[in-house]
Amino acid sequence: MLAAPVSTAGFEQFLQRDMEKELLRFTTAGSVDDGKSTLIGRLLHDAKAVYEDQLASVMKSRINRSSGPIDFSLLTDGLRAEREQGITIDVAYRHFATARRKFIIADTPGHEQYTRNMATGASTASLAVVLVDATRGLLPQTRRHSYIASLLGLPNLLVAINKMDLVGYREEVFVRLRDDFLALADQLNITAVQCVPVSALAGDNIVNRSRNMPWYSGPTLLEHLETVPIRPASSITAIRFPVQYVIRPDAAFRGFAGQVSGGTIRSGDAVMALPSRQSTRVQSIVMFGGELDAAVLSQSATLKLEDEIDISRGDMLVSPEAPPTVSSQFTAMVVWLNELPLQLHRTYLLKHTTRQVKAAVTRIQYRVDVNNLNHESTEEVSMNGIASVELETSSPLFFDPYALSRLTGSFILVDALSNATVGAGMIQKDLSRHLLVAAEDVTGVPDTDAREVTSQERIARNGHRPAILLVPNPVADAAERTLFDSGLQTLVLRENEMSSDALASLLSSLWSAAFVVLVAVKDVSTEKRRILQAAAGDSLFDFVDIANLNSKELLEQILLHAESLRVRRAGGFPRRG
Repeated sequence: MLAAPVSTAGFEQFLQRDMEKELLRFTTAGSVDDGKSTLIGRLLHDAKAVYEDQLASVMKSRINRSSGPIDFSLLTDGLRAEREQGITIDVAYRHFATARRKFIIADTPGHEQYTRNMATGASTASLAVVLVDATRGLLPQTRRHSYIASLLGLPNLLVAINKMDLVGYREEVFVRLRDDFLALADQLNITAVQCVPVSALAGDNIVNRSRNMPWYSGPTLLEHLETVPIRPASSITAIRFPVQYVIRPDAAFRGFAGQVSGGTIRSGDAVMALPSRQSTRVQSIVMFGGELDAAVLSQSATLKLEDEIDISRGDMLVSPEAPPTVSSQFTAMVVWLNELPLQLHRTYLLKHTTRQVKAAVTRIQYRVDVNNLNHESTEEVSMNGIASVELETSSPLFFDPYALSRLTGSFILVDALSNATVGAGMIQKDLSRHLLVAAEDVTGVPDTDAREVTSQERIARNGHRPAILLVPNPVADAAERTLFDSGLQTLVLRENEMSSDALASLLSSLWSAAFVVLVAVKDVSTEKRRILQAAAGDSLFDFVDIANLNSKELLEQILLHAESLRVRRAGGFPRRG
């Protein structure tokens, strides 16, 4: 008798669900011997993300031949030098997944001399797990790493108060250290902080809830990692598409390959090429398996354009109505990675998106003492140093402030002789406009271009992106008060009190000013819903359909969505409510 064929539908559904899981990249940070590698090893072990042969190898190691607990740090400290010295040297990347999310961990060193490695690991992360030793409290390196996390724009910090078993699992120790760290976070203007008391060695509150700390009711470390909101690497809604490669397999096809660094690109969208400023439209979006209707943020694709215009590697396709800044003079925060100090006016290679140009640091504005956050005058920046500098490039870059986009606001500096990466930078603001204004002061000739205020500048000033919130009329005033008190620029509109034309005109102005507009409704017509959708696109949040929640729950939902709009301020940090 023949066996019935095995259906693959269930397996395919499983693969599809696994592909659709969100990916959270996070890094570890803290001082030497805070237990970072042990915590990551325990997390992997308890989340059942360690292969049996790996665990067997660790259990048979020289360190674990005697009786005692498993040395979980050996699951991540992979280099021979690390095992011999008992420290983390390199950035160790580990992958694992749960039923809810996929994760990439960057386990980074705690030694001050490897601060540059921590900055490297954090550069692509969405969250930092900062460890604090419950027996030692906050140390200088904890402050250093927390500052770097804030500098790199990590939107979330998860503070693991580790080694609670060595202090008798006492609540007062956790509360004291939590308050100390929240004071530091307030100084750094970091708003999203979750503190968790843990013991990496014993496994308390890593994956499983601890019976030794019944006084703690918050999430475990893994629960927070599975539920924390993941913010995109760019809040720019306009198109940014750095061209990486021109594809010309035959005379009939000419495509431009790259990765979407801002907005969503759809067939038929108008685009402008920089630096030529020639305009055209997207004819089609081509992938290996066929054509796409749209390409989204961080997706790699090939664009075919309607017109034959001159584009090469390093150029950028952008939205004509909202282009990036085009400048060869700007300020940036730089983390210096090389043993040889930064030298003023020396020529380096600067790599920004797919563009490479020659660059020189013309001035060091100040160096940051990360122990006390003071700004110090200096003539050089040594390895692991952090400084605000002014740069000039041989040809213009097309950038957005790092506060708005990691993808188009970051760069690296490379030594032209050794080809070593010597610095990592985060662009703050354009200097050419300031130079034009200064020239006007001298000559008395106004330059209106130099005073133009862009939408990106308004977003950076407000500290958040614009949005339209459709809310039930009874909670509109309370919702505005909640959002206003949290530091957002808000305004309530009564939808039923104005015509469609008036509503569309007012929304356009408020959107340009980067306001969060609450449209109070009892019910809303199809026509006015279309107007709201046209004005806000993906940033229209409809809370009318969940009006069955009580007022408190509804306000919590509104605040949660509004928090996702925040960005780091240009030249600073977001306001804290």
